[in-house]
Amino acid sequence: MPVKEQSPESEHELRLRNLKISDYADICEIMERVYAGMGGAWQVHEFENLISLFPEGQICIDDKGKVIAAALSLRINADDFEGKHSYEDVIADGDMVGNEPEGDALYGIDVFVHPDYRGLRLGRRLYDARKELCEQLNLKSILFGGRIPGYREYRNELTPLEYVNKVRSNEIYDPVLTFQLSNDFHIKKVMKNYIPEDRKSMSYGILMEWNNIYYEKRQKLFGGRKSYPRLGVVQWQMRPFQSFEEFIQQAEFFVDAVAGYQGDMILFPEMLNAPLLRNFNQENPAEAMRSLAEYTAPLREEFLRMALAYNINIVAGSVPEYRDKKLFNVSFLCRRDGTWDRQYKLHITPDEAQYWGLRGGDSLKIFDTDMGKVGILICFDVEFPELSRYLAAKGMNVLLIPYWTDTQNAYLRVRRCAQARAVENECYVAISGSVGNLPKVENMDIQYSQSAVFTPSDFAFPHGAIAAESTPNTEMPLIADLDFDLLRELRRQGSVRNLQSRRRDLYQIRWQNGESF
Repeated sequence: MPVKEQSPESEHELRLRNLKISDYADICEIMERVYAGMGGAWQVHEFENLISLFPEGQICIDDKGKVIAAALSLRINADDFEGKHSYEDVIADGDMVGNEPEGDALYGIDVFVHPDYRGLRLGRRLYDARKELCEQLNLKSILFGGRIPGYREYRNELTPLEYVNKVRSNEIYDPVLTFQLSNDFHIKKVMKNYIPEDRKSMSYGILMEWNNIYYEKRQKLFGGRKSYPRLGVVQWQMRPFQSFEEFIQQAEFFVDAVAGYQGDMILFPEMLNAPLLRNFNQENPAEAMRSLAEYTAPLREEFLRMALAYNINIVAGSVPEYRDKKLFNVSFLCRRDGTWDRQYKLHITPDEAQYWGLRGGDSLKIFDTDMGKVGILICFDVEFPELSRYLAAKGMNVLLIPYWTDTQNAYLRVRRCAQARAVENECYVAISGSVGNLPKVENMDIQYSQSAVFTPSDFAFPHGAIAAESTPNTEMPLIADLDFDLLRELRRQGSVRNLQSRRRDLYQIRWQNGESF
C-alpha cells in the first residue's frame, strides 16, 4: 500500500481574536521587552479591568495559542479627547476612566508586537482589525496619541512640529509615525507631556485620527442611555397594612408620582414590606420574618409590572428571601424593559443575625441600565468601602442604598459612609430610608430617616455635596437630576482625582475570584 505523505508542520499558525484574562502572562512578556525603559508591563488588575470594561476592543494575534501581538482600545466620547490630554488622563492608572459604553469613537491605548515576530506586518493586521471594529460598532473615528521615538535625534535641530512635518513629507523616517501615516491616520495636533517617561519622544505625543466614512449618526428614539437621568428616592412611612394589596397600592402611589415627573429610576428603602410582619407571630421574630418572605415573589412581580406600566426602573428596596432553608435580605432591580436582577445584602448586623437568623450573600454585581451602570449596597454594606470601590472599578456612576435605621446615630453611620463613598468613588450616591412607628412589630418598632442624594465634592457640584435631601422623619418622594457629564469632567480634570490617584504600587484590593483593583 502506498504510504500517505504527512503534511509538514507550518512554522506559524496565526489567529486574530479577542484577548482573554488568561493571556496576561503572554502580554506581560511582550510589554516587558517592548517597554523595558518605560515602566514595562501593566499590572494584572489593569489588564483585567480593561477586558471587563470593553472586551471587544482588546484584540490580539496568537501563534499556535501564544499571544505575539496585541492592540488595546477604549470606547470614548471623541469630544472629550479632541483637546490636549495625556496618556494618564485616558487610562488613569488602570481605572480606564475615559471609557464610555455609549461613546462615539475608539481610543487606541496601545499596539505592540513581540520583538521575535517583527517583520510579519502584524501591526497592520491589528490596525485593520481596529478599523473593522470601528465600522461594526458604527463609531465615527479612531483616536490615539502616537509616539515619535525618532525625535530625540533631531531635538536640537527641529521643533516637534517641524519634525512631524518632515516625517509627513517623507524627509525623515520615524518608525512609529511613518507607519501610522501609512495606515491612513492623519495628524490633529502635537501634545506636550503625553507620556513623560517617553524619553525617545521627548515626552511628546501626536494626536492621530482615522475617520470612519461609513459612520451614520443616529439618535435613538427610545432606550438610549441618558447623560442627565432623573432619580426618585422614596422616604417611606412604616404604617400598618391590612393586606398585601393595600401595601402594593401605597408603593404604586409613589411609582406613579415619580413617573409623572418623568423619572428614570425610583429607589425604595430596606425592608419596605416590614409592616406586614404584624400579621405573623411576634413571639418568634425569626419565624415571622420567614413567613414575610412568602410575599417576596409576588412583590417582585408587582414591581416588575409597575416598571413596565409606568416606564421607570425600580429598585424595590429590600425584602426577605427564604431559600434552601436560609434567610437572606435581597434587593430587586426591576427594569422598564421587563428584565430584573437582584443584589443580596452581604454584611449582616449582629441584631439581624440574632433576631431573624439572616445570612449574608456571596456576590456583588454591577447592573447595566438605560441610565448607565449602577450598584446596590443594602444599608450596612455601605460601611465597607471595598465594595463600592469594586463597583467603581466596574464603571459605576450611581450607587443606590436602601437602608433601615431606628435611631439617629445609626442613621448617621449610613449617611456619613454614603457621603464618603460619593467622594472617594467620584459618583452619585442615593440613600432611601423609612420613618414612622410600627407598634407590636418586634425589632421594627421605631424608624429614623433623612433620605438624600449625595454628589462628589468639587466646584461643579452643589455646595455641601448634596443634590437633594428630604425633611427628616417625614414621608415624601425626593427627585434629583444627575449629570454624568460632570462626573466625566471630574474624573479627568477635578481639583483632586481619587480614582486616578490611588497608589497601587503600595496597596490593592483583591476579590476572591482573583480580580484585583
